[in-house]
Amino acid sequence: MTDEILTRRDGVAGIISLNRPKAIHALTLDMVHAMVPALQAWAQDAAVKVVMIDHAEGRGFCSGGDIAFLRNSALNDGGVSGRQFFQDEYQLNHLIFTYAKPVVAFMDGITMGGGVGISQPARFRVATENTRFAMPETGIGLFPDVGGGWYLSRLKGRLGQYLALTGARLDGAECLWAGLATHYLSAESLPEAKARIAAGGDAETVLDALSVTPPEARIAAHADAIARMFNSDRYEDILGALANGNAEWNQATLATLATKSPQTCKVALRQLADSLTCADFAANMVMEYRIASRVLTRPDFAEGVRAVIVDKDNAPAWNPPTPETVSDELIDSIFAALPAEEEWKPL
Repeated sequence: MTDEILTRRDGVAGIISLNRPKAIHALTLDMVHAMVPALQAWAQDAAVKVVMIDHAEGRGFCSGGDIAFLRNSALNDGGVSGRQFFQDEYQLNHLIFTYAKPVVAFMDGITMGGGVGISQPARFRVATENTRFAMPETGIGLFPDVGGGWYLSRLKGRLGQYLALTGARLDGAECLWAGLATHYLSAESLPEAKARIAAGGDAETVLDALSVTPPEARIAAHADAIARMFNSDRYEDILGALANGNAEWNQATLATLATKSPQTCKVALRQLADSLTCADFAANMVMEYRIASRVLTRPDFAEGVRAVIVDKDNAPAWNPPTPETVSDELIDSIFAALPAEEEWKPL
């Protein structure tokens, strides 16, 4: 096991605290492997009535997954260990989504990528003034996985497509407005909320009682524009709609999209569209694992991580380089079924 995950019992609560502060609690495979058995044990323990997921210290809840590990896999073992990471991480996501007991995730601070994957499936998702939520994967040639297809596709007014493509960050008030959070509490009240829940208080009642009125959700001012400009599952249509407007927001959004991988922007749009046809969350994760298995070893992922995280030159050479050169055949191949023995399966 690992000391990067702290698990404990407090009253009626099982508590998982992420404890990798130097990496803003980015999830490693060891962390995934520590969380799963804890959740499974508490599921069978009648004395545990609720599970809480938070972070032990530092400035964020969870900044994502172990990107360095995944890039190393892509470059050195043909993606074998990276696919194992996705397989096991997605099983954790599905376990939380289908958990019979209430799960409360405290999204206090940075909540991105893998952090979204362990907070969005929780029954209660608590945002604060410190929350910074994003799915920024298209900027490194990846895609909004860990269930992102399921959550983002079901947001109102094409907001999910906007977030998936641009990687835009939402604060706590915006998360509540969008439905990505169920409650908004001040950060200073979180210890009291956790104590009340652990003492046997109904989680929803406690969170309702301690909720405060958030600031205005700034993203709401752009909701109509997002609904219009992103109202297509064809990437070129979205770019064309933005280019036909002179508003400063249009131009800023176009400039942001110009930095993203054209391949994974098209993947994300297809992912969100296909997710709406999935019978359940498990089917969504089967789809996302197929995508991950292919995208991991395509050129854009290793190059995107190099440009943004390793060398930090922010000048990725995407391949294919433009939306027009990303063929429908390439996208179809990324979504194609895997051999039966390689498909993702829940625990």
